[in-house]
Amino acid sequence: MRILLVEDDDRTAQFVKKGFCQAGFAVDRAADGLEGFFMAQNAPYDVAVVDIMLPKLDGLTLIERLRKQKINLPIIVLSAKKSVDERIVGLQAGGDDYLVKPFAFSELLARVQTLLRRTQSHDEPTRLKVNDLTLDIVRRKVFRGEVEIDLQQREFALLEYLMRNAGRVVSKTMIMEHVWDYNFDPESNVVESRVCRLREKVDRAFPGKLIHTVHGVGYVLEKKT
Repeated sequence: MRILLVEDDDRTAQFVKKGFCQAGFAVDRAADGLEGFFMAQNAPYDVAVVDIMLPKLDGLTLIERLRKQKINLPIIVLSAKKSVDERIVGLQAGGDDYLVKPFAFSELLARVQTLLRRTQSHDEPTRLKVNDLTLDIVRRKVFRGEVEIDLQQREFALLEYLMRNAGRVVSKTMIMEHVWDYNFDPESNVVESRVCRLREKVDRAFPGKLIHTVHGVGYVLEKKT
């Protein structure tokens, strides 16, 4: 899952980004409204967290412009304004939820997860399944047959991405862009090492290997006949 965070305050942005990354999300941050508007237009995000008070383009105008362009990205509005009228304005502009600053990150995370479940329930399954491998997106659990597999947050995000693209080869660059929140460094072996750990848990003790290397290209998750 990939989040767009539009927040001009560096301290708040670092706090929120760190929390989402620890929860297994990839996060892109925009420091002003115009940058956030451009990023939302040009990259696929699962949800956006948008502050109202932004330089260059305020959050409400940003949301209104996205809605006028039929970009139905789920959006949580952040604001220091506590009045009911301000909340109504945020929701009428096209926001899906509203959270007042200061806030506990656990509440923001819960609201993001709830919003994702609500929006995905219309067109996406809550479980992914390839052969005997099952990933429960809502409960964040993974099973191979009847055996539960304990994964770290980043391993879960990597497996989810591979399963969403089951049968398709994904490159290291694609993995870095969707599972991590920074661009691919050709000198880094972070993808190889994490795929290796994931194989140890998902494939090693089970018949029928599912994660395969396509040399010179990337990886594919599928059952080989």
